[in-house]
Amino acid sequence: MGGLPDILFVIDTNKEAIAVQEANKLRIPVVAILDSNSDPEGIAYPIPGNDDAMRAIHLYSELVSGSVLDGLQAELAASGIDVGARAQLPAEVVPDEDELGEEPAPEALSEETASEQAQSEATRAAK
Repeated sequence: MGGLPDILFVIDTNKEAIAVQEANKLRIPVVAILDSNSDPEGIAYPIPGNDDAMRAIHLYSELVSGSVLDGLQAELAASGIDVGARAQLPAEVVPDEDELGEEPAPEALSEETASEQAQSEATRAAK
């Protein structure tokens, strides 16, 4: 981590009470999902919701991550940086089969080689 985070997002404040306390000591604002059994003490931005159901947790996580990505994209667009643009694409390096130290794939074998392998396997199976 390059420094202190700008904000802390917590789903279950009961299980993450120590993280909330640390964030408050460092003056990091805390956004938290608060259930009926949660203590709102130390939460800067409380969001009422269910912190026990997997579907709800999945929804909260997707909404927060989507918002963070939208914010980063908007910040980059405002700065004038085009992340997708690049002067030159990197060259693709494809190693030779000799460099890999492996035998060629079965699809690359000639018909003769494939039939020879089939005969030798049949001979071994007959013994």
